[in-house]
Amino acid sequence: MTDVAQQDVVALLLEQHNQIKTLFNQVSTARGTQKRELFEDLVRLLAVHESAEEEVVHPAARRSINGGDQVVESRLHEEDEAKHALAELYDLGVDHPEFDAKLVSLAQAVVAHATHEEQEEFRYLRENLPADRLSRMAGALKAAEATAPTRPHPGAGESAMANLLVGPPAAVFDRTRDAVRDWRQSQRDED
Repeated sequence: MTDVAQQDVVALLLEQHNQIKTLFNQVSTARGTQKRELFEDLVRLLAVHESAEEEVVHPAARRSINGGDQVVESRLHEEDEAKHALAELYDLGVDHPEFDAKLVSLAQAVVAHATHEEQEEFRYLRENLPADRLSRMAGALKAAEATAPTRPHPGAGESAMANLLVGPPAAVFDRTRDAVRDWRQSQRDED
């Protein structure tokens, strides 16, 4: 990944969108333990990415884009649907018979959502905001990601305020759960 100091928020988000698309493809073709691990990576990336966008990008889009409120509300609705679908997939697990079909459906929705963001938000942010602000937003996005939950929390809300209030405690809980899960997995691998 490129150094954030040399990158603006749009470039950073486009890079993450590409990582998400790549992970969807990798999960869809993987099997067994590799599939589970890749799916956990995908869940973590999506949860962190969306939470940080809700805190940093959407508020700027509301203020900087003509009709920003409508654009952001549409994106938040898509994100809410994706959080519910992702949480359902997480609960099903990669071995469930419906997992692959539901993953395809989620991938299509997430890619459509990313395309909407790129066309309706990112392009206008880059056109309407000075380069130094976009660069500072990249730093703010990385800071928001550091305290973001690593799992979808569909009931927490999709606003910047909801993420600021619920995000850090949920992130601590999620990251603790991740560490325990990873430790348990390493213990099984040693046995």
